[in-house]
Amino acid sequence: MSYIKCVFHYTGAKQVLSGANIKSLFFKESSVVLHALLIVVVVAILIGVDLRYNSLGGVRSVLDTMATPIYWIADLPGRIMEWGDEHTRSRGSLLQENEKLRRENLVLSGRSQRMAALRAENARLRALLNSAALLRSDVLVAELLGVSPDPALHQLVLNKGARQGVFLGQPLIDNDGLMGQIVRVSEFSSRALLLTDATHSTPVQINRNGVRAIAEGSGRLGLLEIRHVSATTDIEVGDLLVTSGLGGRFPIGYPVAIVNQVERDPGQAFATVTAQPSSSLDRSRHVLLVFTAEQPE
Repeated sequence: MSYIKCVFHYTGAKQVLSGANIKSLFFKESSVVLHALLIVVVVAILIGVDLRYNSLGGVRSVLDTMATPIYWIADLPGRIMEWGDEHTRSRGSLLQENEKLRRENLVLSGRSQRMAALRAENARLRALLNSAALLRSDVLVAELLGVSPDPALHQLVLNKGARQGVFLGQPLIDNDGLMGQIVRVSEFSSRALLLTDATHSTPVQINRNGVRAIAEGSGRLGLLEIRHVSATTDIEVGDLLVTSGLGGRFPIGYPVAIVNQVERDPGQAFATVTAQPSSSLDRSRHVLLVFTAEQPE
């Protein structure tokens, strides 16, 4: 009998405890729901107040500031990958890019040099045409094709020949003075002998006083020797020598050379005189062929 009572009491207690647990769970669930509803209401009120009065701007600013490190950390993997891509490029790609830039630089340098050469050539042509305008004779512009390979022969090959009216003995000048004369003519080209050739002689006179002399080639490109000048002749360093017109080959008045040395030996009848050609014998690419009144038909 007592056993039955104990069982009855145990069962009743268990039921009482189960009811209490259910009530506790109910109250807990109700509390969670109430808290959630309360949070929703508060958030809604804050949103409404902010939209109407903009009173949470400072709070948002503080929150944005606090969130900035988070954004930076979130973007860090992408930055690391980008940095890795930039610093792990293959050596071959860098060499190819370097070679491409080197070629482009070479092309631009070549074009720049070509432009400088064209400007210089245009300047020379303008000077040549200006000198031609001062001449009383007709002229023909010719271009240098080549020079004699023999260093003992001071000769030029020109791109004008008999078809253009070039003739033997025709004077050759540049913008600074007399260069020489034509010694060989073909149909479309010609060959000119320079003043400094050892076989060439030019009748000249001192422009300052008209004293005549002969300027002979020395075999050196920048030097003429003035022969048969008396020791008492009035000639000085710096005197300009021009063509005298004697012999009928060169018209009178073309600049030939400038005296650069005069030596007088008391025991010699003639002075030693040298001169530097006025023309640019080793630089002129374009020259003028002069047509004179005495040219052959």
